[in-house]
Amino acid sequence: MKKLFHPKLFSVLQQGYSREQFTKDLFAGIIVGIVALPLAIAFAVASGVSPEKGLITSIVAGFIISVLGGSRVQIGGPTGAFIVIVYGILQTYGLDGLIISTILAGFFLIAFGLLRLGSLLKFIPHPLVVGFTSGIALVIFTTQIKDALGLQLEDMPSEFLAKWGTYFSNLDQLNPTALVITVVTILISVYFKKITTKIPGSFVAIVLVTAVVQLVGMPVATIETVFGDIPQTISLSVPSLDFSQLHLYLAPALTIALLGGIESLLSAVVSDGMIGGNHRSNTELIAQGIANVVTPFFGGIPATGAIARTATNVKNGGRTPVSGAIHAVTLLFIMLFFGGLAKLIPMSCLAGILIVVSYNMSEWRSFVSILKGSAFDILILLVTFFLTVLVDLTFAIEIGIVLSALLFMKRMADAGANPEFEIDSDVLENYSDLPKGIGIYEISGPFFFASAKQYSSTLKLIGLKSQVLIIRMRHVPFIDSTGLHNLKDVVKQIQNSGTKVYLSGVRPNVMKDLDKGQLFELIERDNVLSAFDQALYKAAEGLKQKAV
Repeated sequence: MKKLFHPKLFSVLQQGYSREQFTKDLFAGIIVGIVALPLAIAFAVASGVSPEKGLITSIVAGFIISVLGGSRVQIGGPTGAFIVIVYGILQTYGLDGLIISTILAGFFLIAFGLLRLGSLLKFIPHPLVVGFTSGIALVIFTTQIKDALGLQLEDMPSEFLAKWGTYFSNLDQLNPTALVITVVTILISVYFKKITTKIPGSFVAIVLVTAVVQLVGMPVATIETVFGDIPQTISLSVPSLDFSQLHLYLAPALTIALLGGIESLLSAVVSDGMIGGNHRSNTELIAQGIANVVTPFFGGIPATGAIARTATNVKNGGRTPVSGAIHAVTLLFIMLFFGGLAKLIPMSCLAGILIVVSYNMSEWRSFVSILKGSAFDILILLVTFFLTVLVDLTFAIEIGIVLSALLFMKRMADAGANPEFEIDSDVLENYSDLPKGIGIYEISGPFFFASAKQYSSTLKLIGLKSQVLIIRMRHVPFIDSTGLHNLKDVVKQIQNSGTKVYLSGVRPNVMKDLDKGQLFELIERDNVLSAFDQALYKAAEGLKQKAV
């Protein structure tokens, strides 16, 4: 039986840790620390708290998540997804309420891990994830318009449409200098990578823009004019807690825990694909929980796995949790010795960085791709998106999951009522007689959000051991966008390893969805056969040609 809590760092140290890998982890950790600096400050400010709280979260939570987590390369800290939630909790319950909610969320996450709920990620449909991620991105973009335009507005409405109404009615207050700073920040953040990818554009933008603003004396709002000095120390503090009011914080705590759990495990799954690894989901949840219990006592805000920073870690050579720990130490060093300079950063510069973050979060390519798919997936996507933007993130996720379940039942009923599909012959049903090098995997049942992860994991296992893989789909009544997303990912990985992939017995309605989902950009149409014996013959011929 697998250990319930087994941090990856312990495994790395037990297996042996070389000086060469430490050098790579050291470099990656320092780079990620520099990348995290502007993001930590920007996320904190956008959430309605002081800048140092973002730095403290990246330092304390980032260190704990790396040391105790179930992923080799996960980087933890504040993320854009939490901006909307943190801001809302602050408005309703105040700072103490946010601290208590975060601590309770940590205990929820620990409980999720202890109850082995890590695998529940597979029950979150892809259109739902894209819908609420895109919705959050639009909300973040909307919150930054005030600082991007340099508008001096004291009382901003919380509703999405009301915010835009306020912006349009106050355009006469626009500060041209702030707008220029925002545009310049965006351009540097986006295009500096054409010069070098070693130093993040957002960091360069902050340094250059802040220096110019201070030297020229431009009339724009800065962190100092809005928040005052940034403390350069980390101290322990205990929130005042009235146990009779504890029940008030259960709902926001559960929201933080659910979103944190989903985002951290999604990030871990993405990083697995980048390094060819396997994270320990329950260990990761427990580590995320511990981080969220501890961090608020030092003045931090909710933390989770950060996909962009995790990807940066991998791309720069980080392969063990040591790089994540070094990222936290790098930020601590910057805060202790250079934190005083951070107060000079213009608010419009932070707005520019967050506008770029919101664009990268938007997943607009996935959004457009799903809009080309089935009506069921489009409905889940749009309902989740509009509820996230116009109502509430928690409500959007709840409705999205219920709607996904109802639509799944509808699709199954339709499949049962219309069983028409091409008959796949049963030639050579005994797979032990197959030529060596050919792998077979038969999918029986709908390839949808609840089964996609399991099917894809097994496909990858068989495909990487074979020279040719035939995927039999005669018993697949439908495939949803989550299944298609996972199938494309695993086919890409298998084919990159040199394995040829064939499909057999694909039903006409499934074929149509595969076509819409652009699977045939990965698998040639000639390798999609109506019957298994045809696929087997073609696979055997391909093996002979390889041998020659």
